Amino acid sequence: MSTDPAAAPADEDAPAPQAAAPEDAPPPEHGPEETRGEAGHGETPAPSGEEDEGAAPAPSGAEAELAAQRELRRRIEERKAGREAPVEAGGKLQGVAADLLAAVKAVEGGAAPTAFIPETAPAAPRRPAPEPVRPAPAPVAPAAPTGPSDRAVDEVAAVLAGGSAPAVLAPAVAEALGDGAAEVLREDPWQLLHARGVRPEQADGFARALLGAEARPDDARRGRAVTGWLLEQAALAGHTALEADALRAALGQRAVPDPEGTLREAVAEGDVLVFQDPLDSGSATAQAPAAGPGADETEEPAETPVRVLIGLERYALAEESLADGLAGLVNTPPAAGPGPEEWQGAGGEGRGSAAELIRAAAGHGLVLHSGGEAARAEPAALLTAAASLGLRAWGAAHGPDSRARLAAALTGAEGGAATVAGLLSGAEGPGRDAEGSLALDLLVVLDAPQLDVESAAMLVEALPDGARLVLSGDPGLLGSAGPGRVFGDLLAARPCPVVVSRTPDPGPVGELVSGVGAGELTAVDAPGHEVAIVPVRDPAEAVHRTVQLVTESVPRAFQVPPEQTLVVTPGHGGAAGTRVLNAALKEKCNPGPGRFAGFDPGDRVAYSPAPGRTELGQVLGAEQEGLRLRCAGGEVLVARDRVAATLRHGWAVTAHQAVTLRAPAAVVVVPGDAGPALTRDWVYTAFARAERHLSVVQGVGPALAAAVTDRPAKPRTTRLPVLLRPQLPTRSTT
Repeated sequence: MSTDPAAAPADEDAPAPQAAAPEDAPPPEHGPEETRGEAGHGETPAPSGEEDEGAAPAPSGAEAELAAQRELRRRIEERKAGREAPVEAGGKLQGVAADLLAAVKAVEGGAAPTAFIPETAPAAPRRPAPEPVRPAPAPVAPAAPTGPSDRAVDEVAAVLAGGSAPAVLAPAVAEALGDGAAEVLREDPWQLLHARGVRPEQADGFARALLGAEARPDDARRGRAVTGWLLEQAALAGHTALEADALRAALGQRAVPDPEGTLREAVAEGDVLVFQDPLDSGSATAQAPAAGPGADETEEPAETPVRVLIGLERYALAEESLADGLAGLVNTPPAAGPGPEEWQGAGGEGRGSAAELIRAAAGHGLVLHSGGEAARAEPAALLTAAASLGLRAWGAAHGPDSRARLAAALTGAEGGAATVAGLLSGAEGPGRDAEGSLALDLLVVLDAPQLDVESAAMLVEALPDGARLVLSGDPGLLGSAGPGRVFGDLLAARPCPVVVSRTPDPGPVGELVSGVGAGELTAVDAPGHEVAIVPVRDPAEAVHRTVQLVTESVPRAFQVPPEQTLVVTPGHGGAAGTRVLNAALKEKCNPGPGRFAGFDPGDRVAYSPAPGRTELGQVLGAEQEGLRLRCAGGEVLVARDRVAATLRHGWAVTAHQAVTLRAPAAVVVVPGDAGPALTRDWVYTAFARAERHLSVVQGVGPALAAAVTDRPAKPRTTRLPVLLRPQLPTRSTT
């Protein structure tokens, strides 16, 4: 195998729209993974069915996480309801922006919900907390959410049958529409779009079957439903809102005859919210032209330019709550505790990045830390130092594999590692205190780029007064599977101390990954064949060489068995996607008829209990209730009716599924048809999964270098920086 990873100079290919994205909506940021709706990418699975053997059924992790999300929404809705009246703004707007604002003002005093979120007032400082009581109460498991009743599902199924829609949608529709779902669907067939996976053309067919000639493209019900669907698709792509112009154009592409009127109707009915966010004064669009000779010096300065955004209340409330909580952490010093001398004695007196992080956390409520895989030792050192000072210190990672790596790095802080989902649900971590807050003094969140706005808001809401929060992660990785760009927005805004690790990832793989992060794909010296480039001519050869690498070459050269090699490919579909690669690898590694819903004991599987979270595991066997797996977090029983939605074979995964996984060896497959969809953060994420050896099955030629050089991460439309700005202390520019 060749050990030279150098690629030819970048070509002039431009990024192509991603396959999974609606043609009229912003494409998902993780474009190569074109079917995010499968196994945890774009689909909201029901509870996994996990339960303890021999015990009464208990809420699963997914159920508990959903309960935590609902509790967050209830709390932030109460907070929003108690706010003052909206701030008058936007008097000089014109066109659609003025129309939208007029629609908002027209309904502010009526029965319809207020559709304008006012500028956020500065957050009140978090009240100082007394010295925390050390014994933490036992964790209290949250109540499991109640799903739709069998009767409600049957009623919805009857309505679906009347419109020739598959009955399998009934549970999702009943869950999405709530009480009276059948009647709601009967009166407005386009509400079918609330079920994940349903597209407007399918909802149109269902409406025609139910309403006949009354189902017209200009039906106001259709326009409002399509508006909500487009915003949900944008959320899957990472956006918390869309610019009004972009949304109006997308409505036109979906055959909505009057996009502006549709938006006004959606705002008036409270389906969506409209925001006017001031543009950055340094941006080109915000720069006012200089006054020329003879200009009237008494003329009033132009109003600050704004951009008009449209969003769903769910994400707006979460982003607003997150901004409030983060501002409180920034504006209020941590609770009384160990002094500077004690922190220095616990590890902060040195000069390295770890010591710098410890000193920053000693005096601030919010700290950001960035670095690669090797830099994870620094937040681990902080947790160890805090525990040695008697503080209740916990680390939270994105998944069980990442949590296990954190736990292995901790010394003197037994039990101090959890997953974010487990921490929020109460299944892991310190539990809650009498006020419902997490019983801790310091929380370090690793894999911070994977935090979407809802998860981040729940974490910040759960912190007790006076606690410290450290967000740590690698900004070069793919972002969260859900909406928002929390870590990236905070790194750009810099509202608090930012510690940039100076600990590089070791070896040739680390050197190659560092270069990719800097926008360069360069050759590295790999005397031990730690990096190998395997050129292929077509997808069929890519599949053949991948199987050969996993089952023969890598085990022979590096003593890494097939089950410890991670195969990463751009998407699920295609001639070299996960489906084809998994079929080929199963045939070689664990052949069998797939007698248990397509799986056999010994199969390697990717288990996605919730959107954006994937664990690798192995099938142990089938039981009456479902399939039993062994995962990094322990044994899991996947209910029979959840197998198809949450499980797929896992010898090959997408980069987003693997974003927090690491393996002794990784084989990254980039077939020829993937070139236009590759981005720098995808390549960075895929290459960084390897610990000791990386093989790149290279079928895209110069397009790989072009992706690294010319295609950074796709931007996301978010409001967190705008919401934070007025709540933070004014900083001197000198």
